[in-house]
Amino acid sequence: MRGSAALAVLLLVACATPHARRTDVLFWNQAQREAAFRAMQTHYASNVVHHGQPHPLPVGAPLVPRFADGKTLDAYMTEHHVAGVMVLQDGRVRLERYGVGAGPSTRWTSFSVAKSFTSTLVGAALRDGAIRGLDDPVTRYIPELAAGAYRDVTVRQLLEMRSGVRWNEDYSDPHSDVAMMYEGARQPGVPLLVSYMARLPRDTAPGTRWVYKTGETDLIGILVTRATGKSLAQYLSEKIWQPYGMGTDALWLKDEVDGTEAGGSGVSATLADYARFGQFLLGGGIAAGKPVLAEGWLTDATHTHSAIGVPGRGYGYQWWTYDDGSFEGIGIFGQLLHIDPRRHLVIVQLAAWPVATDEAQASARAAFVQAVNSAVD
Repeated sequence: MRGSAALAVLLLVACATPHARRTDVLFWNQAQREAAFRAMQTHYASNVVHHGQPHPLPVGAPLVPRFADGKTLDAYMTEHHVAGVMVLQDGRVRLERYGVGAGPSTRWTSFSVAKSFTSTLVGAALRDGAIRGLDDPVTRYIPELAAGAYRDVTVRQLLEMRSGVRWNEDYSDPHSDVAMMYEGARQPGVPLLVSYMARLPRDTAPGTRWVYKTGETDLIGILVTRATGKSLAQYLSEKIWQPYGMGTDALWLKDEVDGTEAGGSGVSATLADYARFGQFLLGGGIAAGKPVLAEGWLTDATHTHSAIGVPGRGYGYQWWTYDDGSFEGIGIFGQLLHIDPRRHLVIVQLAAWPVATDEAQASARAAFVQAVNSAVD
């Protein structure tokens, strides 16, 4: 083992504790990030998402991204601590590259890309009839929220992040909601996340204002689990991971006491399996020859429902949407699942940015996508 890799492993072991806070990830240093993002199960409890017979990913014509500033892919990956990139076009691998010691068998955490996984499971639960409809009140599935600001919020409004409930998603603030949402006194039989969300105040009327809230995607995950009677990991395995043919077991982090999985983050999978998930969606949500999602779900989920104040961009049901018809799952510290139906294209990036997010890093990631598009076009 190389010296830097050995140091990273030692740091990982040293900072792992049986009761690590799930939001400590926001404040790890660079060595801890690069070690832990590939081994989140050593810090937190998790459920296994069992894989099936691997869906083939044949090799296509090599693709070299064409950066507008002349930058090379290697330089881009080094500068931004990128652990892996993969590009599929028409289901063929046109680019596959690894960095920071990662490789094809590395399971890397997704952060908020998991939101798009959770949204997709809503589409499956609708098809199965476990969720009756998007205009159902959230309290039909999570009655513990009935006394607070969520009492008039619908499933659709949660998916759109337009609940009207007050929230602070500042990743640099240790006292923000996103940093504190797994804190507080536990109530018997109630997930800790639900207890936290139940006491949040109303800010605006439901459906009137978009505010990004990771805690609400965690609520969606709990909703899916209660509606289906299955953990998110089990449902994902049964509906997609096994029948579509992911190549490796994935992991989904959970609360070590109440067992609640984090619908808004916490999926760890290989680069190729993230790409397969994108290809599953690009192919219309068909697995083992059968439709998995409710009719019309993909079109509905991946078009703009909420304006976010950025020209050309919007928000669907836990997907970032673009006017050109492409859509993305985006995670802090550099994660990306980009799907472009017009170009028959899936782009995945896994990374350990030195900050959760900022304009410079996000712009560089967008420039990488554009460099791929330029090469394809």
